[in-house]
Amino acid sequence: MDNKELELAMKAAKILDEKKGRDIAIIDIRSKASFADYFVLASGTNERQVGTLSEEVEDRLGDLGIEPNSIEGDRRSGWILMDYGDVIVNVLSSEMRDRYNIEKVWGDCQFITLEDSDNE
Repeated sequence: MDNKELELAMKAAKILDEKKGRDIAIIDIRSKASFADYFVLASGTNERQVGTLSEEVEDRLGDLGIEPNSIEGDRRSGWILMDYGDVIVNVLSSEMRDRYNIEKVWGDCQFITLEDSDNE
């Protein structure tokens, strides 16, 4: 990997995977958006897991000296957005993810999986 933003997105995705986040995806939005380079998406099975997943990302990236610019939402809302500048981490309940269908909105962008990064 030659891109620090992609490396950050992969770190966040791996943290989410280790905490049993579901349907983890990284979307390369560089060609379609000026506000960020990558979205990281993960679903939690319930409100508690949504909160736990986002807290784990914040804590573990914080241990590396990487702090979010802002965090929006909370576990009760079913969607927590963590703004790391060029990387936006979205942790959603399955219901919210289905409702907003982020993958479809950004469907013409490249999707990166954890398996893709393991092969680089």
